[in-house]
Amino acid sequence: MLCAAAAVVAGSFTAVPAGASTQHPAQATRAATVTWKKCGTTDYPTLQCGSLKVPLDHANPHGKQITLALSRVPHTAKTSQGPLLVNPGGPGGSGLTLAGFVASALPKTVAAQYDVIGFDPRGVGDSTPALDCKTGHFTPVRPDSVPGTPALERANLTRAQSFAAACGKKYASVLPYIDTVSAVQDMDSIRQALGARKISYFGYSYGTYLGAVYAKLFPERVRRLVLDSIVDPTGVWYDDNIGQDYAFNDRHRALMAWIAKYDSTYKLGTDPEKIEAKWYTMRAALAKKPAGGKVGASELEDIFIPGGYYNGYWPRLAEAFAAYVNDKESGPLEKAYDNFAAIDASGDNGYSVYTSVQCRDTSWPRGWNQWRKDNWQVYEKAPFMAWNNAWYNAPCAFWPVPSQHPVNIANGKLPPVLLFQATDDAATPHQGGATVHRLLYGSSLVVEQGGGNHGITLSGNACLDKYLSTYLTNGKVPRGRGEADAVCEKTPDPKPLAAKAASTSARGSTLHGLLGFRG
Repeated sequence: MLCAAAAVVAGSFTAVPAGASTQHPAQATRAATVTWKKCGTTDYPTLQCGSLKVPLDHANPHGKQITLALSRVPHTAKTSQGPLLVNPGGPGGSGLTLAGFVASALPKTVAAQYDVIGFDPRGVGDSTPALDCKTGHFTPVRPDSVPGTPALERANLTRAQSFAAACGKKYASVLPYIDTVSAVQDMDSIRQALGARKISYFGYSYGTYLGAVYAKLFPERVRRLVLDSIVDPTGVWYDDNIGQDYAFNDRHRALMAWIAKYDSTYKLGTDPEKIEAKWYTMRAALAKKPAGGKVGASELEDIFIPGGYYNGYWPRLAEAFAAYVNDKESGPLEKAYDNFAAIDASGDNGYSVYTSVQCRDTSWPRGWNQWRKDNWQVYEKAPFMAWNNAWYNAPCAFWPVPSQHPVNIANGKLPPVLLFQATDDAATPHQGGATVHRLLYGSSLVVEQGGGNHGITLSGNACLDKYLSTYLTNGKVPRGRGEADAVCEKTPDPKPLAAKAASTSARGSTLHGLLGFRG
C-alpha cells in the first residue's frame, strides 16, 4: 500500500509468522468443494457465486469454521489454464465483482482461458463473520484531523481508542486470525477446493502483498503471478504509511497544477501555489463552518484523497473546489463528499478489516509520543494527508491483539513474475515496485513513466495491457536492462468535463471504484 525508506535489518523478518501453519489444507483435512450458482448482473451476466468453509485457525483445521464468499467467471476455451484469483487490495476490499470486471476487461481470447475467481477475504463483505467493529465511525462531522490544540488531539485519540476497544470487545475470538497469513492460507484452501494443483494470481495494491506472501508460503502452487501497484514489503505498515503521506502531498500538488492549467474553466488562477493556498483557506473555513453540516476539514480531506489514487476524479474535484471558492456554493462539495469520501472510508466493514489486518500483521509504536513526533515532522513538509492518515491508522497504537512479524517475501523459487508500477503512484510509491522486483528473483517490472494513478492495468493503457495479456496467454515477460524491463508512456491526464474530453473511461472508472483505497 505504501512506501518508506525502511532499512531491512537482519533478523527483523520471519518467513512465516510464529504460530502460522504451513501445512497444506489437503494434508490437514479432506478438501471441500464449491457449488456454483448463477448470480450475474447486467454488467457481468456470466458471474457465478459460491462459498467455502475454512478453519478460523488453520493450525486447528477441525476447530471453528468461517465462510468465504467466492465468485467465478468460468473459462470458455476448450483448454483451460486453470484458476486466476483476483484481489482489489485494501485490506478490506471485496473481490467478488472484480472477477467480473477482470474477465470482461481482458481480451476475450485471454479471459476465455481462465476461471477468473473473486473472493471476499476473511471478515470482508459477504464472507462470514463480516467485521463491523463500530458502525458510524466516519459519520461526519469528525474532529479536525490536524491536532492544533490539546482538545483536538484528545478528541481524535478518543475516537481511535474507542474503535480499537470496540473491535476487541466484539471480536475477541476472531481478531487473532484476521491477518495476511491467514488470508493466504484461505487462498490455498480455495485452490484445493477448486481441484487445482496450481493457481494464477492477479492482485492490486495491498493485494500485491497478499500475492507475494502466498508465493512465499506456497511457491510450488504458483503458476503465474501479476502484481499491480506494489506495496513495499520492507515498510509494512507504519513506515509505509509515513512514506505514503509525502507521495499523496505530491499528487495533491499535481492536482493544483492541473487546475492552474485550466484556469479558463475553473477560474482559480494560474499559479499552482496560490491555488493550493486557496484550498487550505477553504479547509480552514470548513473547519469553522462545515458545508451542509457534513463537510468539515477532515471530510474535505476525505473528498480529495481519492484524487491521489485516480486522476479521473480531478475534474469533479476541481468543479466542487471552484464552486465553493468562486461562487460560495457548497452543494457541489456536499455531492462530492457523497460520491468520493464514501469510497475512501470504504464502509464500516472495509475499515474494520483494514485495521484488523494491518494492526495484526506487524508491530506499531504503542506510545503515542512516537506518533505525535513522526506525524508533526511529516506535516511540516507534507500537510495534505499527514494527520488524516495518522488517525486512520491510529487504532493500531491501542490494538487489543498482539502483533505478528512481517513476512520476508524474498523468493527465488517462482516462475517468471510480472510487476506493474507507475512512477508517481501515491498509494504505493515507485520504490515498492523496485524493491519487490529485487526480492522476487527473475521477476520483470513494467513501469508507467510519469503515471500517477493507482491500479494501472486494464485502465485504458494499451501498452501496459499488452504485456499483461501476453503474460497471461503464454507466461512470457519482457526482459530489459536496468531497473525496469519495459517502460510505457503514461495515460494522458483528464480534460475538464466541460471540454467533453475527460479520460474517465467507463472501464477506468469502474476499476478504480472496485479497488480498495488506503491499499
